[in-house]
Amino acid sequence: MKILLTGANGQLGSELQATCPTAITLIPTDYHTLDITQPQQIAAALAQHQPDVIINAAAYTAVDKAESDVERAYAINHLAAETLARESAQRGIYLLQVSTDFVFDGLQSTPYLPEANAKPLGVYGASKLAGEQAVQALCPSAAIVRTSWLYSAYGNNFVKTMLRLMAERDSLGVVADQIGTPTWTGTLASALWSFVAQQPQGIFHCADNGVASWYDFAVAIQEEALALGLLSKAIPIKPLRSDEYPTPARRPAFSVMDRRATEQQLGYTLPHWRVSLRQMLTELKQQSVTA
Repeated sequence: MKILLTGANGQLGSELQATCPTAITLIPTDYHTLDITQPQQIAAALAQHQPDVIINAAAYTAVDKAESDVERAYAINHLAAETLARESAQRGIYLLQVSTDFVFDGLQSTPYLPEANAKPLGVYGASKLAGEQAVQALCPSAAIVRTSWLYSAYGNNFVKTMLRLMAERDSLGVVADQIGTPTWTGTLASALWSFVAQQPQGIFHCADNGVASWYDFAVAIQEEALALGLLSKAIPIKPLRSDEYPTPARRPAFSVMDRRATEQQLGYTLPHWRVSLRQMLTELKQQSVTA
């Protein structure tokens, strides 16, 4: 099986490259080799490589910057997904479109089902939702996989930022009134490889199990990092309200997603986020030892 991967050098793309099954020929692309905002480049790449599957892991993910960079966010998150969906449908390619919990407004207090009404609060979520709708309309055989609070040993993310700040500072304040689920790219990549094999269609929610605020997540990062020797000292972490840490983009107060249908499709229970965090930090420690 031949798979074309977009966003290959991002967090998820890097994880997918590292975990690619041996029976699969992976064609990794990023914006240097394939600008997905250019429809003719997509058509040329598909004609050249003739993949069986496309995993669209490319995204404009700068949530705050998107508020002022609207055109670029929509070009990548909406219009590129639309082109990929149209081409996939015409060529009989199975499309896996990665999306986000930020399509929800966060007003619920129970986990969002895949069919729940999506009402994004900002440009990032709105552009990703527009991409989802284009994929559903043009390529009904595709799967849309929403995930949340993604982090990994690759690239920049909340975990790595916290580790750096915890090493540099004497104390830290972290928002405590936004609730979601931290998700390791290892969990998501594993699920995506299963989806490649099974080729289901529709919307799926794939995140680690459990819930946390960003504050809870930060506290856990410090605890796990201290246990692994990645940090040498503990610092006080103070819970903040969102209004004490204003950002250009509004974020959902509650974006926990119901993943039961995904677990049924996969045939296994997704891991708890604390277990995944420990695995990722262990991986990070091994990288630093071998570096």
